[in-house]
Amino acid sequence: QVQLVESGGGLVQAGGSLRLSCAASGSYAMGWFRQAPGKEREFVATISRSYGRTNYADSVKGRFTISRDHAKNTVYLQMNSLKPEDTAVYYCAGKVVLNLFDYYTEDREYDYWGQGTQVTVSS
Repeated sequence: QVQLVESGGGLVQAGGSLRLSCAASGSYAMGWFRQAPGKEREFVATISRSYGRTNYADSVKGRFTISRDHAKNTVYLQMNSLKPEDTAVYYCAGKVVLNLFDYYTEDREYDYWGQGTQVTVSS
């Protein structure tokens, strides 16, 4: 059974940092998405299954970094210079793929989802 378990959310002041982790039960192309109250879920960042290819939403580019530790099957989202508008529930997602190079920015492309972790940025 595929499992994605997120951790690392919390409350932080604007300008602060948090690192989210997503421990997976296997190797997948991975993504981070977020959903703020009253809004639709939106793409944040993605990383290919191998070779470290990444892509980011414009709203987080230059502030967030997605990375992975293959030995631990864990993906990270380092979030710096946080803003109140980053407040949301953050979800990691995994896509079963054979290719090692591609990343995916649409939530409908993903096969598995974590339970979500709350990130709250105070002003």
